[in-house]
Amino acid sequence: MEKINLSKFYQPQKVFFLLLLFILLFFNCSQRTSEDAFELQILENKLQFTQEMASGFARMALRCIQREYPNNPGHVVNSDVEVLTPRKIHPAFYGCFDWHSSVHGHWMLVRLLKRFPNLPEAQTIRERLNENLTVDNILMEVSYFYQSNRKSFERTYGWAWLLKLAEELQNWNDSDGHKWSENLFPLVQEIVNHYYDFLPKQTYPIRTGVHPNTAFGISFALDYAKKMEDVKFINMLVERSVMYFSNDKNYPVQWEPGGEDFLSPCFIEADLMRKVLGPKIFRKWFHRFLPNITQNQPANLLNPAIVTDRTDPKIVHLDGLNLSRAWCMIGIASVLREDDPYRKILIKSAIGHASNAFKNIASGNYEGEHWLASFAILTLSVIDEKL
Repeated sequence: MEKINLSKFYQPQKVFFLLLLFILLFFNCSQRTSEDAFELQILENKLQFTQEMASGFARMALRCIQREYPNNPGHVVNSDVEVLTPRKIHPAFYGCFDWHSSVHGHWMLVRLLKRFPNLPEAQTIRERLNENLTVDNILMEVSYFYQSNRKSFERTYGWAWLLKLAEELQNWNDSDGHKWSENLFPLVQEIVNHYYDFLPKQTYPIRTGVHPNTAFGISFALDYAKKMEDVKFINMLVERSVMYFSNDKNYPVQWEPGGEDFLSPCFIEADLMRKVLGPKIFRKWFHRFLPNITQNQPANLLNPAIVTDRTDPKIVHLDGLNLSRAWCMIGIASVLREDDPYRKILIKSAIGHASNAFKNIASGNYEGEHWLASFAILTLSVIDEKL
């Protein structure tokens, strides 16, 4: 294996953006196939990060970040005195059905405020976050992690989203944002310490397509560490990533998707290694990892997953799978060479996945609506940044 050059971690990943813009925006219609024109129409009409779309998703999050029930607290009860309501256990992140969904609902609202300061819901967002992200509430969240039988609470999915929220607040020139960042800091420190404590002990990566996925947990933590320029944290996360994943090859594509996946073990891992390895090394790694991708093959990996029941809290995970696949494929394609045939395949697949999921996010069913908007905004953000 080639030696990893740590200096490459900070190089921008901008290999194909200008070329893709040229293809999408300036090709003459007479030179475009009907399929190309259809893909462009989807991108322009459905996947643009507009204020109107942001407003709709903001309302979805606002309906749940202070909605206490139904709730799945993931709370280990040590005695009678710990039989408490979700709001008493987690005064900051008690809404949206579970702790991690509440956290990434807060992340999404911050992202939307930053992107669209004049959003019609802006004042309500600020009021709700001011009520939730207080000093006292966050200190109570920290104290929860000190109690018995809390070592694995929200490991590592909720941890990762908490660091994503902290990353979003960092260096934001906004008085509320600065206050929320300061208030959140003790919990951020606690979560970082949990990463230091856990990852060196985890001999084997968790490759499931749901919450404990190791690649996902490291990926968001690495984004945070880079934003903070925390070299020690970066090096630990990179070392664990290389140990877990650097020798992977010939990924068993037939195993996806799992029936309750909201993450693709394949693409989440590859997207992490994009961030860990320099572009040149990553390209070699990726082609060993997925050596036989052809147009629409394997179909189970490149076509959107089918969701049969959006009232089922596990089956609706597959809408999230389609969104997370999309943001991963866009990220991966962004560092592939211009003449790499994988790039066009991944872009086409990503647009298909995202378009399929976007039309189903506002289903009217709380099972999906309490969390899918966050995945949608992350997907839009990656498309907006990379394309």
